[in-house]
Amino acid sequence: MKPITFALAKGRLADRTADLLESCGVGCGDLRANSRRLIIDDEKNGCRFLLVKPADVPTYVEYGAADLGVAGKDTIMEANYPLYEMLDLGFGKCKLCVAGFPGVREKQVTSAVKRVATKYPNIARRYYRSLGETIEVIKLSGSVELGPLLNLSDEILDIVESGRTLKENGLVVLREVFEISARVVVNRVSLKTKGERINAIIEAMRAKVEGRS
Repeated sequence: MKPITFALAKGRLADRTADLLESCGVGCGDLRANSRRLIIDDEKNGCRFLLVKPADVPTYVEYGAADLGVAGKDTIMEANYPLYEMLDLGFGKCKLCVAGFPGVREKQVTSAVKRVATKYPNIARRYYRSLGETIEVIKLSGSVELGPLLNLSDEILDIVESGRTLKENGLVVLREVFEISARVVVNRVSLKTKGERINAIIEAMRAKVEGRS
């Protein structure tokens, strides 16, 4: 029997997912080990775990290297693959927001098209298109708040948790785009070929999330 392969984002998300899976009877002991192993096999439970970068989780699931994965809603929407989103795990909560300076501020950078700094170019384009706006995306990998501060962009589109970083840099939330939490996504082919086992795992996770067991 082929194992069920999970793609998990390294760090807190993997730890929270391991807690949930263990409560469902799936052994995750080796995930806790302080090692550099990227593939962890649990032959007893017929499972395999891939520890990958958060942004890569949807890719491993889409191309069948993993049967299912756990990633934030923002990561899933940015990848925009036709995956089955099966369950909202309810943790890793935050919001994706548009932020910038309050009110009108004279800018050194002038452009007929609004400039938006973000780690999420695909989401940004779709969101502003839904508002009927054309934008120029400034792709940044970190410290997106620097965009307005250095007159590189008019606004930013980024994750907001406490809002402290925005406040300390004189920025405010202008619009909330959507709420984010960890989701379980499944490969479409795997759901057909391993559907019984995958559904059993997801239903056990669902019961725990909903407090039914």
